[in-house]
Amino acid sequence: MNIKQLFTEERAVSPVIGVILMVAITVILAAVIGAFVLNLGQGIGQSAPQATFEINSTSIGNDENATITHTAGDSIEKSNLYVSGDIDNSGDVVTNFSTSITGDTVSSGDSFEVTADSTNGGTIRVTWQSADGSNSATLRTFEYESP
Repeated sequence: MNIKQLFTEERAVSPVIGVILMVAITVILAAVIGAFVLNLGQGIGQSAPQATFEINSTSIGNDENATITHTAGDSIEKSNLYVSGDIDNSGDVVTNFSTSITGDTVSSGDSFEVTADSTNGGTIRVTWQSADGSNSATLRTFEYESP
C-alpha cells in the first residue's frame, strides 16, 4: 500500500449523498423540536379507565331515582367521574350524587343514585375526565323510556 497515494486521493462521499443526509438530519430535528413545542407527549398515561356500569331500573320516570352501579373494571377517582343527561344536577361529579361511597374512589360494587327529570324518556351518561381536563371518555350511556 502506498501511503503517499492514500493521502493524495481526492475521492470522497458524493455531494448527493451529503445533501440527503443533511435533509434527513433536518427533518428528524424538526420532528423532535415540534413534538416538544406542541406537547404531543402530554396526554400519555392519562387514558380512560376500563369500567362497566349498570342501571338497576329500566322504567325511570319524572323525579324517580335510578341506581347506577359500578359492576366491574378499574377503580375511578370520584373527582374524575361525572354524570350528565336528562337528570337533576346534570354534569355534576359523582360525589354530589352519593354519600354512600366511602373513600375517594368508585370501585366495583359501589353505586349511586340520580334523579331523572324527563317524563318523555331520556339519556343518562357516565363520563370520566382526566384530572387536568385534557382527556375525557363516556364510559356508559343509558337510554330510558317514560313509565
